[in-house]
Amino acid sequence: MTTYDVRRAADRFHTEAGWLDSRHSFSFSRHYDPANTHHGLLLVSNDDIVAPGTGFDTHPHRDMEIVTWVLSGSLVHQDSEGHNGVIHPGLAQRMSAGSGILHSEKNDVRASATPEPVRFVQMWVLPDETGITPGYEQRDVSADLTPGALVPVASGNPAHDSAIRIHQKDATLHAARLAPGDTVTLPTAPYLHLFIAQGSATLEGAGPLAEGDAVRLTTPDTPHLTATTPTELLLWEMHTTLP
Repeated sequence: MTTYDVRRAADRFHTEAGWLDSRHSFSFSRHYDPANTHHGLLLVSNDDIVAPGTGFDTHPHRDMEIVTWVLSGSLVHQDSEGHNGVIHPGLAQRMSAGSGILHSEKNDVRASATPEPVRFVQMWVLPDETGITPGYEQRDVSADLTPGALVPVASGNPAHDSAIRIHQKDATLHAARLAPGDTVTLPTAPYLHLFIAQGSATLEGAGPLAEGDAVRLTTPDTPHLTATTPTELLLWEMHTTLP
């Protein structure tokens, strides 16, 4: 039987630091709730807005698959393995922290004559294996984002050959851009995490969802979701959970 755990945007943990406005779907940093640490394999889903000319200074990560999806503006990535890149809407990015990596993420003020905040969602899942060699991949998937359809953009499933690779065979991140009235069917998996990044929609079994709302589904029966305004959503499909 499907269970729907709806988490409203306003109920998320909130970090406000002047240069950063961040909303956390799960326990993160100083915000800790032992009853809200993960869903399936997903441990972090942060909705971040970073002011122009600022960002996250160099900091470490280890044994985590980190996927970043930009909604507006652009973000500059640099890391201790020599990788660098500029992430913008429609470009999926993955960093495998593995045995240890240092990186920074800054608002790309060079991208516009009138610098604007950058808004992005950063998501962390546990890898299949610890201690791997750190890695990085980014790919522009704009051309693959078929209007009105769920599209795999980051996956450990080799069948998803157009998605960036993550080192977690039981997890896939889908994205969708929907016009009002577009309907998609959610995939079959023991655990799904749906996040309404922009817009609004109605999910069968859960009701209306607004921007920033999330739904944690367990053993879903492929419910349908219908956009009520222009909508961008992120959906994690997971076939196992943390012990």
